[in-house]
Amino acid sequence: MADKNRDPVVVIGLGRFGTALALELTRRGTEVLAIDNSRKTVQQLSGQITHVAQADSTDMEALRQLGVPDFYRAVVAIGTDLEASILTAALLAELEIEDIWAKAISKQHGQILNRIGVHHVVFPEHDMGERVAHLVSGRMLDYMEVEENFAMAKTRPPKEYVGVPLGRSNLRRKHGVTIVAVKSPGVDFTYATADTELSYGDVIIVSGSVEAVERFAELP
Repeated sequence: MADKNRDPVVVIGLGRFGTALALELTRRGTEVLAIDNSRKTVQQLSGQITHVAQADSTDMEALRQLGVPDFYRAVVAIGTDLEASILTAALLAELEIEDIWAKAISKQHGQILNRIGVHHVVFPEHDMGERVAHLVSGRMLDYMEVEENFAMAKTRPPKEYVGVPLGRSNLRRKHGVTIVAVKSPGVDFTYATADTELSYGDVIIVSGSVEAVERFAELP
């Protein structure tokens, strides 16, 4: 069976988000067709992305000529032009692209994209703002919400758990979180086990509900 994660990807819209996405996919070895209506933008990125084309993504014939119907996965990275974003996503749905992703700039925008057939709606500005807020306001070193109410955070171990084997810590019962991995100074991350004992210099990856992770990260 073919690995669809390695299939070529079409990225439509080369603003900051779309450009960063297309460049990173290219760096990872994924073949990318990047489309934007700006000749200047296309010229600037030529040679950095597998294929770059200037076209109006709201024109069905233009998409067909570029071979977009042959792609399994497409990303609509158009940001401020809501009409172009929605029309482009609708055309991709009409072309029966199997895996459509789209950037949204508001909840309402996201709802419309979902209704017209987008499979995955992302809110990069909102998600990044939320992540930075967690880092700025607390002791977290990194933070990611995996789903609406499940998060993972990189932080330091609270002092009450230093030197205590995790299997005897009652961590999940007391705080509703699980320590997934541990990194001691000078070594790589390793999976945490029941025998793992934390030290003051360690960095840990903890998972659980958003509220539980936030509370745990604030423990002294």
